[in-house]
Amino acid sequence: MNYIEFDNNRKFDITILGRASIDMIPTDFFKTLDECSIFKKYIGGSPANIAIGMARLGRSVGFIGKVSDDSFGNFVLKGFEKEGIDTTHISKTKNGEKISLAFSEVLEGKGNNLIMYRNKAADLSLDISDIDEEYIKLSKLLFISGTALAASPSREAVLKAVELAKKSATKIVFNLDYRAHSWQDNKEVAKYYSLVTEQSDIVIGLREEYDLMETELNLSGNDEDSAKYWFSKGAKLVVIRHGDEGSATYTDKEESFFIKPFPVDNLKGLGGGDGYIVSFINGLFAGMEIIDAMEMGSAHAAMLVASRSISEDMPTLEEVEEFLEMAKDRYGEMIARV
Repeated sequence: MNYIEFDNNRKFDITILGRASIDMIPTDFFKTLDECSIFKKYIGGSPANIAIGMARLGRSVGFIGKVSDDSFGNFVLKGFEKEGIDTTHISKTKNGEKISLAFSEVLEGKGNNLIMYRNKAADLSLDISDIDEEYIKLSKLLFISGTALAASPSREAVLKAVELAKKSATKIVFNLDYRAHSWQDNKEVAKYYSLVTEQSDIVIGLREEYDLMETELNLSGNDEDSAKYWFSKGAKLVVIRHGDEGSATYTDKEESFFIKPFPVDNLKGLGGGDGYIVSFINGLFAGMEIIDAMEMGSAHAAMLVASRSISEDMPTLEEVEEFLEMAKDRYGEMIARV
């Protein structure tokens, strides 16, 4: 069943609006950052990770964003071009804004900590002049990252892109993607997340992110009530992630589906959400049943939390399918299905 009708005459499957940054991951895991001496540089930032993931699955990908006018910005642009991602609408900053840096501390049995450097962040300098109506018209789906709403002028650029997507019948997926270090006021989170969610066809986020968005709505805080409310505003699919407990997808046809994580050795705990989103959206493009798309997403997530990096370890479609087959052979056909 096709829950979302995409215009298959568009040049791009998906155009992503949001941040591209740099992940600095230590080569010597399980040490605190003050003990680490060697780091490897990767393209990072959830939207950039998702762009690379979609490209690895064979999808045509556009990107709207800002990077710094320096070697780190060049690193992102060259990396995207290598993956086949269109970079014509990624521009360089003009006022000294710098690409964000994330240093990851991976501690055995204790999860991970991040130290973020986002003062005068390049991605948040995206401006309405960077939003091209003709470029948005080229895509089946516009992907919006919630972090791009955290500050002006990026906030206004997002709202302009959403307006143009609606005008051109481009479908919209909104990943709530809340990052506390980017926001000053949770009331603003609720306000601007709600504005974009009300215009979106697909909404994806953690339960905690929905709670932030719904603080002024007097909802109960359970998944069913959240889904019903956003369906009343026009959403077609509402995906609510629960971390280690799995995720739920609700449709405007009053259906609900649930999936669990696949059992893996969780190396770093980062990147699972990005992987899930990549294969879930790819499943929608492929016309999969919702539960099958969720299962692919769960497999993709498991592969990434067990890997050393995020963007560089994004798998191909064949690798996700191979992992899924091996996991079912080992644990049983229904291992991830509730």
